[in-house]
Amino acid sequence: MSLPGSDPSPARAERPLLVLLPGLDGTGIMFGPFVAALEAAGFEARVVRYPPALVSYPACAHFARTLLPRDRPFLLLGESFSGPVALALAAEAPEYLVGVALCGTFAKNPRPGLGRLAPLLPILPNRLPAAVIRFLLLGRWATEPLMDLLRALVPQVPAATVKARLRAVVAVDQTPLLGHLRVPVLALVAARDRLVPPSATAWLRARLPNLDITRLQGPHWLLQTRPDACAQAIEAFLGRLPNAR
Repeated sequence: MSLPGSDPSPARAERPLLVLLPGLDGTGIMFGPFVAALEAAGFEARVVRYPPALVSYPACAHFARTLLPRDRPFLLLGESFSGPVALALAAEAPEYLVGVALCGTFAKNPRPGLGRLAPLLPILPNRLPAAVIRFLLLGRWATEPLMDLLRALVPQVPAATVKARLRAVVAVDQTPLLGHLRVPVLALVAARDRLVPPSATAWLRARLPNLDITRLQGPHWLLQTRPDACAQAIEAFLGRLPNAR
């Protein structure tokens, strides 16, 4: 048993810090269950929270870059919207980066057909009904605690921010950066993802032959509905890397 104020155990101290890049909302609120699972597994996490004014991929990457650790190993996790941010930062080969985890995400617009709908974004409703969000992001894995988090999140994200970030998703293509990655990459893939199709992972795999893929039963919000399984997958991924445990 460690005494109050004593140093953390060597095993915990040696583990990489997990830097979590959030989904489209940018608040990081929905990381709550996953952070709890990481802490239970002995990891420390740092949640990046994009200010609402940041809507472009370069702006989000610039902001996240300032929060990367400069004195300890870390793993970069990009969820959904933030996958292209994680790829951009990893392509810069920051010191101490040991790997990248991508969850429910993509290197380029995962739904090309959305490009034709982009001009309609300004006239879309400012708030999607909770039932629609539940269907798209949670499905049958919805619980009251998760719905409570969702209800807390929605008022904090201006509609203009959401629409502008959706436009960024439509236009993004980080494919040219994939050849610059020098660290292992894990893809956490939800078997019941209603937003990001399997073709997005296939695109990554075709350009990253050593992509480590873990498929889990769950919806788009995989980190929220299967936090323990995701934490275990990341622990297993790190366990396969030299000097990253």
